[in-house]
Amino acid sequence: QVQLVESGGGLVQAGGSLRLSCAASGRTFSTEVMGWFRQIPGKERAFVAAITWSGGRTYYADSVKGRFTISRDNSKNTVYLQMNSLKPEDTAIYYCAARSFAIVVDASLYNYWGQGTQVTVSS
Repeated sequence: QVQLVESGGGLVQAGGSLRLSCAASGRTFSTEVMGWFRQIPGKERAFVAAITWSGGRTYYADSVKGRFTISRDNSKNTVYLQMNSLKPEDTAIYYCAARSFAIVVDASLYNYWGQGTQVTVSS
C-alpha cells in the first residue's frame, strides 16, 4: 500500500500563487508516476499534471501549461505543484495520485489517492 497526504491548499486572490505538496509513504518503490488531479462538485476528476520519480519526466494539461509546475524531491518522497497566475476557474479540490508506470491522464488508472486539499481562487 501507498499512502499519500496533500497539503498547501487555501484561499488566494486571482493572480496569486500556491504550492501544493504530496508526501508519499509505504511501498513507494511500487509507484513510478505521481499525478495531480482536480475536481469541482458535479464534475469528474480532471488531470492537471504528472511526473515520473526516475528521470523527472513531466506532462501537463493544456489549461495549466505555463502557469503550473510539477516537481519532485526523491529524498523526501514528496511531489510539489507550484501554481502561479491562479484564476478563479482553478478553484477545486486538488488530489495527489500514484500509479506503477507510464504517465496517463485517466484518473481511473491511478491506484492510490490522497484525501484532497481545497484550493479557492477569488476574483
